Amino acid sequence: MTEGPALPAPFTTLAQPYRHAEVAQNSEFLAYARRADTPEEALAYLAELRAKYPDATHHCWAYRIGELYRFNDDGEPGGTAGAPILRAIEGQGVQHVMVIVVRYYGGVKLGTGGLVRAYGGAAAECLRTAPRFEVRPRWQLRLSIGFADQGALYHLLDTWDVTKGEEEYTPSGVTLPVQVYPEDQEGFTQAFEDAMRGNGELAVLGLADTER
Repeated sequence: MTEGPALPAPFTTLAQPYRHAEVAQNSEFLAYARRADTPEEALAYLAELRAKYPDATHHCWAYRIGELYRFNDDGEPGGTAGAPILRAIEGQGVQHVMVIVVRYYGGVKLGTGGLVRAYGGAAAECLRTAPRFEVRPRWQLRLSIGFADQGALYHLLDTWDVTKGEEEYTPSGVTLPVQVYPEDQEGFTQAFEDAMRGNGELAVLGLADTER
């Protein structure tokens, strides 16, 4: 089996952007969550919501992307907004996520404990109810075969859980990129060699881009 770079661990993230609203002591808390694979994506989402709610009192946020994380209280007392949002992300067991809680002040001060509960609770409930899915790494392979072996190849691919890319035709045959799960790579490689009777070529290109 061909050795490659260490595989990143699978993680659970959000399947789609999600929103949850709560009211505490007349203040409205609008929690928004979205998948973000880079800090730039996370901060772009923040800019989007700042533009959407320019009159809001606060836009507090946190993200967790692997080992990277940041949070911000946006003018609330220190430790009462961003950190509780980050704890909600970690408590819900999700990754590659940006959460922003937009607050409209309702005229009643909540105190530090009330703010922690409001921001952390809105974020946690948003994430708890959001649809999720698991991201699993795959190996990117390149299969090269002759025209005569196309039928055998497509029959093989129908029997394995692979993701197929776009075919490229060459003077001698066809090149096709596919993605396979790590636990399937060795078996798929052997099945490919058997199906092609030694006529095809299989190259391991490395890790595929993160699934979405």
